[in-house]
Parts: sequence; C-alpha cells; structure tokens
Amino acid sequence: MSSLWESARVRIVEPARGRALVMGIVNVTPDSFSDGGRHNRVDDAVAHAWRLLDEGADILDVGGESSRPGAAPVPLDEELRRVLPVIERLAARTSTPLSIDTTKAEVARRALDAGAVVINDVSALRDDPAMLDVARDSGAAVILMHMQGTPLTMQDDPRYDDVVADVETFLRARIAATVAAGVPISRIAVDPGIGFGKKSAHNLSLLRRFERFAQLGCASVVGVSRKGVLAKIAPRPLDERAASSVAAALAAIARGADVARVHDVAATADAVRVWAAVGFDLSQTL
Repeated sequence: MSSLWESARVRIVEPARGRALVMGIVNVTPDSFSDGGRHNRVDDAVAHAWRLLDEGADILDVGGESSRPGAAPVPLDEELRRVLPVIERLAARTSTPLSIDTTKAEVARRALDAGAVVINDVSALRDDPAMLDVARDSGAAVILMHMQGTPLTMQDDPRYDDVVADVETFLRARIAATVAAGVPISRIAVDPGIGFGKKSAHNLSLLRRFERFAQLGCASVVGVSRKGVLAKIAPRPLDERAASSVAAALAAIARGADVARVHDVAATADAVRVWAAVGFDLSQTL
C-alpha cells in the first residue's frame, strides 16, 4: 500500500495532476461525538459508506470505538462485532481503500484480513505493543496521530510548552520508532490530532503551522471536521459546521496536508477539486 501515501504526495505537490485525498468517516458506534448512533447497525453503516463513496470519498475510515472526549474503552469482542461485517461487505464490492480506526492490534489484524489496507491509530501505535508487528507484517499503510492523555482524560486540562514544537517532536519520534520496527516511511502518514488533548488555541496553532507536519518526510492527515474549535469561531450546531469544516480543511491542505478526514464528504470533495483546479497557493500570501 505504499502507493496510497506516495500517490497522495504526488498529487499534492503537483496540483495540476490532482488533489488532496478525502477520507470519509464511518462511525459504527453509539457514542461518537458527531454522528454517534446513526450508523451503529451494520446495514446503516454500509449504506452510509456507499453514500460517502457516491459523494466522492477516496478512502473510507471505519471505526467501532469512539474517541470523543470522555469516551470509555470498548471491549475487543464488541469492537470486532461492530467493524468486521462492515469492512467485509465494503471490501467485497469496492476497490476504494478502507481504513480501520482502532488502537487494538487484534482488531487491526482482523480488519486487514477482511479487506482494510490502512491502520488509523489515535495512539500512534503505542497502546497495544503488538500493533507495530501488525503494521510491519501486513504491509498496511498507517496513520500515526498525536494525543495527549486518553479519550477519557484528554480534555481535562491539556498543557504544552509550545504545542506545535511538542507535537512535531512526538510525531518525529513515532515515525522513527515505526520505521525502526520495519515499516517503510512511504507507508506512514502523520496526524497532529486536532481536538485530542488540545484547547482551542492549541488547535488553531496546529492549523496555522500545519506545514511543520507536512515536512516530516511522509504524508500528513488533517482531522478537524465539525470539531469544537470551529464553533468557537463560527458558532453553529454540529450538523451545521460543514462550511467551517471545509474552510479549515482547505487551510491545512494549503499548508501541505495530503488527506482530509471528514464527515461532510460531498462539500469537502467539491472544495478540494475546485481548489486543485484553480491552483491557488495560500503559502504565497503567508
């Protein structure tokens, strides 16, 4: 799957040939912060995934454990019960890359066997010691995300000396550890973890300096869709944050983000296609 991230970087570096990738979110959970409970039945989750594909998703990210602030861990058997049937049914009918959003090595391994090709781990492959082995042996692409604390505690009182420098240092260390474990850097992407153990000011700093994460030698992912930092700037209910989510995603893409992980696929896909066609380079104005 190295071509997944490598091709993403080619398309971003040469916008005349393409655009950033749009990763559509498929939460098979009763308690995710934005759409919890809407797609936690297999049929509903699969139908939602087909809608995201019709809207222009390049990747589908399937998750069975909420990582919203305050979320409690989900038992292994329950997480497997939620995600495996969805991935199996999608993999049987589409060649679109499927990602498994999990911190558990066994869930990742079973999901990859079922047809997923990306591991999206909010713990950056730290929570489960076996995850590095799964990533290496499977040939999957991986997303290493920064999070301070755990979903249960991360928003209690997050503090940083310099949030951009601290997150960059963490991601460099996780890239090094993942490469040392045998995963080529061409199969790695990084995500600074907007909203994961950060206050609004921290999140805005990360978005303003996103180029720091796009210059780490691998692909980069931004996940700011519908998050609370947007409501601080443009107060809207969760379901009315598509415009602000698209604006934030484009700001990160202009600073080098290769993949935008989003709920509102149609709006984001249209925006990144127009952005790439116009060829506007925000960095020239910064």
